[in-house]
Order: sequence, then C-alpha cells, then structure tokens
Amino acid sequence: MTPDEILQMFRDSKALLTGHFKLTSGRHSDVYYEKFTLLKKPTICTEICREMAERFRSLGEVTVVGPTTGGIIIAYDVGRYLGMESIYAEPGDDGGRVFKRGFSLNKGQRVVIVDDILTTGRSIFEVIDLVRDYGAEITGVGVLLDRSGGSVEVDYPFHPLAMVSADSWEPADCPLCAKGVELTQRGSRKF
Repeated sequence: MTPDEILQMFRDSKALLTGHFKLTSGRHSDVYYEKFTLLKKPTICTEICREMAERFRSLGEVTVVGPTTGGIIIAYDVGRYLGMESIYAEPGDDGGRVFKRGFSLNKGQRVVIVDDILTTGRSIFEVIDLVRDYGAEITGVGVLLDRSGGSVEVDYPFHPLAMVSADSWEPADCPLCAKGVELTQRGSRKF
C-alpha cells in the first residue's frame, strides 16, 4: 500500500475534514484527519494495520505498545498481524503516560510503538518516555499519518504509512481565530 493509497482512504471515507479545528496537541489547524472514521471500519482498519505490521515483521519478537485511544486499536491489530502481544499506555494523573490494567514491560524487552496521527508527537513521546522508564528497548515507531511533514524528529526507526504537511498554529498565531472562524474541538484530550 502506497502513501497515496493511505491518503486516498481518508478522502474516500470522508475522514479528511476542513474548517477550524483545535487539535489534540492544543494547536489549531484548517484541516483535520478523523482517524476514527477509518478505524471504525474493520475492513479499512485491518488493511492499514496489516500494512503497518509489515514495517516491523523483520524485527522478530516485539511487544506492540500504543497510546490511548486510537493507538489501542492499532496496537491490537498490528500485534495480531505480527502474532505478538500488544498493550497500551493511558494518560497518567500527573501528565505523561502510565501502564494500568496489569500491563508492564521488562528491562530489555523489545518494543514497537504505534499510533494514529502525529502532529507534534506528544503522545508518541509520552509513550517513549514510559517505555524508557521500564528499561525496555524501542526498536521502531510507526504511525498511520505524519501530518508534520517530517518536521517532528523521532530518535528511533520511524515508519509513517503516509506523510503530509498540514498547517497548524499556536492559538495566539492562528489566522482563523483572527478572522473569527468558529473553532471545533476534535481529539481525545480536554482543554
């Protein structure tokens, strides 16, 4: 599956939205990639996760870790295609991410981190910090879509299925706010 085919899935399923959006990162954008429009469709989700799993197949035994919420679905399905365990990291009470529900990692355990959409990398970096805290070895990071156009640097082998350069702004610098365009909040973090 090519990056263009991934992006076409967003267009075909009407998961590519335009307007004035408050992203999970807190930044504002005129475009929003609604991953749950894709993830709620098992045939599309399965195809995407099978493709992501292929990026990591040569790594051997790994545990697949994803952040809540969309990362749970992706981690589960990538783990299923790899025949490996998958777990997820939830928001901690004091920020960052934590493992709950009996999940943990062992020192030296090999891990692949997967997520849905990367804008600033906040969720990915929170999971990276958590995995490092356990002393586990990160062997790769994958995302469905890197909307930063490659501007977010990840210190591990990084595998976006597709990449776009989507504008986003801090609220104080947002041209849509300056024009008085109504803001729509998307994403799972509350502000």
